[in-house]
Amino acid sequence: MSLVLAIDQGTTSSRAMAFDLRARPVASAQEEFTQHFPQPGWVEHSPADLWQTVARVASRTARQARRHGRLQAIGITNQRETTLLWDRRTGEPLAPAIVWQDRRTAPACQALRRAGAGRRVRARAGLELDPYFSATKLAWLLDHLPGARRRAARGELAFGTVDTWLLWKLTEGRVHATDVSNASRTLLVNLRTGDWDDGLLNLFRIPREVLPVIRPSSGLFGEVSALPALRGLPITGVAGDQQAALFGQACFTPGMAKATYGTGCFLLVHTGAAPVRSRHRLLSTIAWRLGDDGPLEYALEGSVFVGGAVVQWLRDGLGLIRRSRDIEALAARVPDSGGVRFVPAFTGLGAPYWDPDARGTIVGLERGSTAAHVARAAVDSIAFQVSDLLTAMQADTRRRLRELRVDGGAARNDSLLKFQSDLLRVPVTRSRIAETTALGAAFLAGLAVGLWKDQKAIRRLWASDARFTATRPVGEVRRELSAWADAVRRTRIPRRRSAGT
Repeated sequence: MSLVLAIDQGTTSSRAMAFDLRARPVASAQEEFTQHFPQPGWVEHSPADLWQTVARVASRTARQARRHGRLQAIGITNQRETTLLWDRRTGEPLAPAIVWQDRRTAPACQALRRAGAGRRVRARAGLELDPYFSATKLAWLLDHLPGARRRAARGELAFGTVDTWLLWKLTEGRVHATDVSNASRTLLVNLRTGDWDDGLLNLFRIPREVLPVIRPSSGLFGEVSALPALRGLPITGVAGDQQAALFGQACFTPGMAKATYGTGCFLLVHTGAAPVRSRHRLLSTIAWRLGDDGPLEYALEGSVFVGGAVVQWLRDGLGLIRRSRDIEALAARVPDSGGVRFVPAFTGLGAPYWDPDARGTIVGLERGSTAAHVARAAVDSIAFQVSDLLTAMQADTRRRLRELRVDGGAARNDSLLKFQSDLLRVPVTRSRIAETTALGAAFLAGLAVGLWKDQKAIRRLWASDARFTATRPVGEVRRELSAWADAVRRTRIPRRRSAGT
């Protein structure tokens, strides 16, 4: 039986999964790794941790998969925007990876916005001028590491997002490449051409010599040589995690949308062969390109920086729960949040606000408020943030969503999805396979080697696990949304005061 291996390198863990041709997982392994917070607002990963955890879980999964069939191809999906810089000759990283959540370049972004660069960036890259993306992270590394800028211009250094780093390591330095979906998240790619943009490179002072080659999301990248268990296998699919999840949810036609409830929360709607320019500060991004001759396909995206991570904070920061899965039982002790509103802006607010200075806020506490109310408010905050995104998205696309397909760890929480449907007033459908990010990477890899004929064959494999519909009265939902909007305003007040407004 033919199998495909998917490597899913995420923000808090690395996972590998093997799928058969009916999209059923037959083997998997996962490892968490350490998060580093050297200063307030800084978030880093060890490049060695990223590689070593991937090497271990991929090798274990490959060995398990041998009992079920033969691996034919490998797909890679990854946390996006996280930025690495390494020596081309030795392969040694020059610094820790700067994670997408990191806010150290907020002052640089603010200076560029004051200089009027924001509109130019949106016009060319489709993105906001925000520390979230890779360009200012890479510029920071080139400016702060001794001699780095000079060495980069001489072609001695290599930049990459996590997919590029893994490709380099898996092929022992023979491949320095990325795909169009990951490249489109750097602030350095022209959205219409799918190639590096000279104007953006000049704006961020990035030498072209440091950049990887951009390739389609489905096609040959190289062969594995670094891991004995995978040696000789072709790597034929690469996509950023959210685009991979959109593909794994079989959202192949304009107007289809998915939300992934992971560390962050990401809502994407397929917009077809042309990018949609958002009037509500959503992101126009490349979804994928299938093969060298395939057209660029686009998506409109809204990004929530803290989704499921709010549950991890209740576990690790406050100690309210011992395990993440305990959150549903704790929140179920109360019928609602009792007026408590939790805006988890730990690293600022993403779309549609793009406020890097906002910070987490809990409002509405009373003497009778309990840990259960806080837990309920934390779970509700995920749904509220997605609701904000969908409202903006429907206004931009001028389409009313017919269904939202959902996946990710927090999507296992039935009460969250029921509340989500109440807020959105549209059906929320959970995929039968929760790990659609890995499945999307497997589909992209399998298409390239002919394991699936086309997207129609993939669409037939998609199945739902559960469907949630709205039952809460509209008036009650409106009051909930009004209270949430008030809590968001309060979250942003400290920034306005500090600015003297």
